[in-house]
Amino acid sequence: MCMGVSAGAYILTLFAMKYRQRVLGLILVSPLCKEPSWTEWLCNKVMSNLLYFCGMCGVAKEMLLKRYYSKDIRGGTQFPEADIVKACRRSLDERQSMNVWRFLEAINGRPDLSEGLRKLNCRSLIFVGDMSPFHSEALHITSKLDRRFSALVEVQACGSIVTEEQPHAMLTPIEYFLMGYGLYRQSKSLSPRSPLSPSWISPELFSPESMGLKLKPIKTRIPT
Repeated sequence: MCMGVSAGAYILTLFAMKYRQRVLGLILVSPLCKEPSWTEWLCNKVMSNLLYFCGMCGVAKEMLLKRYYSKDIRGGTQFPEADIVKACRRSLDERQSMNVWRFLEAINGRPDLSEGLRKLNCRSLIFVGDMSPFHSEALHITSKLDRRFSALVEVQACGSIVTEEQPHAMLTPIEYFLMGYGLYRQSKSLSPRSPLSPSWISPELFSPESMGLKLKPIKTRIPT
């Protein structure tokens, strides 16, 4: 069972395509799939040049943060910068700029995976923020996957890193996804009426609006 974000999701998808018998399921967050568009390619080249000649300067950090986080939590004149963005900014200061440069060069030369997606024989659950620059990539990869075994969850008012920005929005879809494999949380101490009990699921959990989601139903099929 694999879970990856952005470029990590691309790598895991490629792994699942090459080693189909070794992957049971994919949980992909803002995945990349196609070759970079001209806009992304140019943006990556600008960041690469900044990193190569200037190191991890302020402009490079802002471009990276814009790629991964929504405008609301990046802060501005009306809203302060969120703690997770401050933590990411500090983390970028600790990174070696040449390693980030190598990362950008690698993803800028990625091949298109579209043709091999229908060969995947594992279930896939895809998350993407509706404010992510990779939103169209997530829609594309969903359209190429077998719809019997895949689902897309679009998280409202969120950037690319849903795992940090709105992790609570991932809980219920992932729980339903894992139930398709017979996996769920179970405890003797839970009441039969507990929302953590698989024998009772509160009807309001089926309302995506209550979680700030545009949720497309997860379709699973148990092999006979």
